Formats: sequence, C-alpha cells, structure tokens
Amino acid sequence: MKKRKNRLVAWTGVLALWAVTSQAAELPRVMRTQGASQLIVDGKPYVIFGGELGNSSAGTEAQADAILPRLAALHVNTALMPVAWDQLEPREGSYDFRLLDHWIDVARTQRMHLVLLWFGSWKNSFSEYAPSWVKADVRRFPRVRGIDGAPLEILSTFGEETLRLDAKAFAALMAHLRAKDRQQTVLMVQVENEVGVLGERRDRSEPANRAFDADVPATLIQALQSRRNAMTPELAAHFNPQGHSWKEVFGDAADEVFMAWRYATYIDAVAAAGKAQYALPMYLNVQLPAPQERAGEYPSGGSHPYFQQVYQAVASHIDFYSPDIYWPEFAYWVQRYQALGNPVFVPEARLEAGPYNALYLYGEARGFGFSPFDIDSLPAPGNDGASPLLMQVYGGLRDLGDMLPAAQAEHRTRGLVLHASSPRPTQTVALGGYLFEATLSRSWPARTLETQDGAMLVLQSSPDEFYLVGTGLTVTICRDPDVDARVAGIDSIEEVSRHGDTWQTLRRLNGDQSNQGRQLMMDPRNAHVYRVRVHAIER
Repeated sequence: MKKRKNRLVAWTGVLALWAVTSQAAELPRVMRTQGASQLIVDGKPYVIFGGELGNSSAGTEAQADAILPRLAALHVNTALMPVAWDQLEPREGSYDFRLLDHWIDVARTQRMHLVLLWFGSWKNSFSEYAPSWVKADVRRFPRVRGIDGAPLEILSTFGEETLRLDAKAFAALMAHLRAKDRQQTVLMVQVENEVGVLGERRDRSEPANRAFDADVPATLIQALQSRRNAMTPELAAHFNPQGHSWKEVFGDAADEVFMAWRYATYIDAVAAAGKAQYALPMYLNVQLPAPQERAGEYPSGGSHPYFQQVYQAVASHIDFYSPDIYWPEFAYWVQRYQALGNPVFVPEARLEAGPYNALYLYGEARGFGFSPFDIDSLPAPGNDGASPLLMQVYGGLRDLGDMLPAAQAEHRTRGLVLHASSPRPTQTVALGGYLFEATLSRSWPARTLETQDGAMLVLQSSPDEFYLVGTGLTVTICRDPDVDARVAGIDSIEEVSRHGDTWQTLRRLNGDQSNQGRQLMMDPRNAHVYRVRVHAIER
C-alpha cells in the first residue's frame, strides 16, 4: 500500500510539472515575420481589435458588468485595463485581487481578452496610483526633486524601498494571474505608464545628483557602441563614447539620457520580478513629444524613439516598446518604432481618428493590435441600426478572419489614410500588380467633398481578387506599369459580409454606384467590406 501511495505521489508530481510546463510552452508571444507583427496565442496569430478603458473606468466590479458586454457588441475583442497599485495593495503586504478576478471572469464570458496596464510607481509621469502608505512617507519613498530642491509628485527612481515594493507587488500580481488565469484571458502586460520627469529635465535629489556626477556605466557605453551603425539620429548626434561623465558622453542630451537609463533600470527590475512568476509578453508605452517640445515639457527619460536604444540596452526583460499616438503624424511615429525593431502595437490613440488609423496599422504597417483610448465612451449600437464607425471597421476586419494575419505575413496587404487636410489630394498603393489610387469621396454632379476623412485596407486574396475594408474614398484600379504594360479592368464589385465560413453578397455595385464599372465608390460615412475582382488585358 505504501509503494502504491508513493507511486501516486510521484505521478501527481509529474502531472503537476507537465501542467506547468505545458502552460509555459503555450504562453502568448510576440514576433515579427517578414516585417509583419504577430501576437501568437494558442499557436495561432491573434489580431487585437482593442480599446483602452478610461483611467477611471476599471475601478469597480459593476463597471466590468456594464462595459465589457458593450465592448464585445462593438466588435472589440481585447480591452486594455488599468490595474492600480493602490487598489491591489491598500495596506502594505496585503493584496486584494477580487476586482481583477471579476474583470477576468466577465471578459471570459464575453469571449474577450485583456491586456493589463500596471499603474505602479508611475502613470503619465506622476505617482497618483501608488498606495496612500507610499505617498505619505517621503523619507522611505523619496520624490523627484526640482532644481529649486522642492519635491514633485513623482516617485524617484532612486527610491530603493519604492523599487523593492513595486517589484514585489507586481510579482504578486503575476503569480496570482498565473494561478487564476489558466485559460490565458490576459495576453500581455504593460509595465508602468508613460514614465518620465515632467517639469524638470531630470531628478535633482541628492542620490540622483551623486549618480549624475559619477561616470557613465561602462556597460551602457559598450552596449550603445554596439548599436552605433543603427543608432537613431538624435542619439548619434550626442553620443561620444570617448567621454566619461554624462555631460561628456551625451552632451546637451545628458539629463534626458540619464533619466532614460534610470527608468530603464528600475522598470527592468520590476519586469524581471513579474516574469519570474509568469512570463507573459511585457511592453512599455510612452507619451510622445509634440513638435517643438523639450524634455521636461514631455516626460523626460521616457522610451520615445530618440533615446529608446538606452532602454533596449538596459531593460532586457521588456519585450517591445509601443507609442501612444495622439498627434496627427500617425504613420511617422509607427515607422519610427518599426525602424527600432519593434512590432507594431499601438496601445493608445485618439478615438475619433481610430477608424482611419486602424486601417493603416493593419494594412500598411501590418501590425497586430490597435487600441484607441477611452473606448468605453463609444455608444452602443442604436435601435435604428446606426453604429460607431470604429465598430464598423473592427467588424469588417474581423470578417477577414485568418485571411488577415496570413496576408500580412505574405506582403499581401496595403493601407492608406487620406484627409481633406492632407498635402496631396490623391494617394496610391501598389499590390499584386495593380495600383489602387484613392481620393476622398465627392458628390455628383457638384463634386463637393462628402467627407473630410477616408481610409482603406487592401488585401489580395488571389491573383485577380481583392478585399477592401474602407470608407470615404473613391478608388481607381490601374495596372502597375512597373509590372507590365497591360490595362486593368473591373469585373465586379460586391459589398460583402461573412457568416461563419461563408461570404454573403449584400449588394452588387453597378452603374452609378461604380461609375459605370470604372471605380470603387465607397460609402462616404460608413465602413464596409468590398470584394473586387479585376482583370488585365493587352493594350
């Protein structure tokens, strides 16, 4: 009997080990394939049609009950939600996971996923989400000091106890998540939020000044030197590897690079503590500089592209970096992050521009996720059938199903955004031997603009068949003269939607709705999926 019992215990241990290792083997992961960005979940690419909740929208269980079903109805498949340190650890050493557990349970019933935003020591530079027992003890948890010596409401990266307890709380969160979320409702975690010093270029507390007056760590100089051939222009303009002090090595950028090093060091330690418990993908977001802003006017030391390579050299436990894009130059900032080797995921963006920028991100940048901020402010679909434009875009993209990530990986998608304020009235993308020339929708015969904005994603499904998700554009399809000298023609244009595995034709566009078969004339105010079949003939 004793032998049987020992064998049972041994087999129980083996099964437990298998369960742990099998889950670890199936953890979500982020990868780049032929320039396309993919989030792999359960062994398959998963495209995030996301939205970030407002900062005050995830603080109660009732909010989960009300918000998540509404987001699911809006075709949002992933919600980005804050997890606040002050709610998680209201008393030192006492953790409360009930709120998070409820959000996970509700998301699971709605067949949604979550991305957690760890609002620990910093959120938008400041430390509002730290527990009250942290904020009340300035000696134990020191603040950033200004040039006049006054403390700011920003926890210092030199606070040893701050780092220890932030990392401890984050590790407790990840350990609980591993035990609670066996179904992996939570896909990724953002560590802190838009860090950096506001109001000053750097921390001027006594420990910070001592570190700034010391030599730059040789390991940092060596790591940056190894990136010299691919260094960003902003960093290359200041980097002098022959120097020793921060001023000698980084010149006028010394204050900001110093803070980037400190935040990267701190955040890497927090991320390492969390990954030791549960190694989900972890990323950093950042508040981007506005034109003409200087460090301190935007959070100095954040992981924006100028000095992001400092983070990449130091923070080995951060998997990638993502921009919060509120400025009009959406494509510019996406491309800067791509150039630094990051996958394309935008965790925050302007909600009103979301429908258009989403089509660019999935089509042209071939990203795996887009998430406009304050998503819970979108109204639910009305009784009259009207629905928010972002919902229509997400619905159309979800109809593409597995076609989308497969086409992204095979360079079979393109995308563009066009505004009335754009410097060029026409934009063109090339795909599969054809040119897709887009202009904003105009009325006929007056030819006045019917919309101020338009966008489209083009997906090639076969040599002469394309799916376009878009709104507000008139699209002329031509043969690409760089491919051959043939002439293109349109065989058919259909407005379609997907039901299960079957595409259903809702309308076949002819006559005035296709300019007599010469153009795809998109709805100027609503987003649809169009299936266009084309041909090419000799001149």
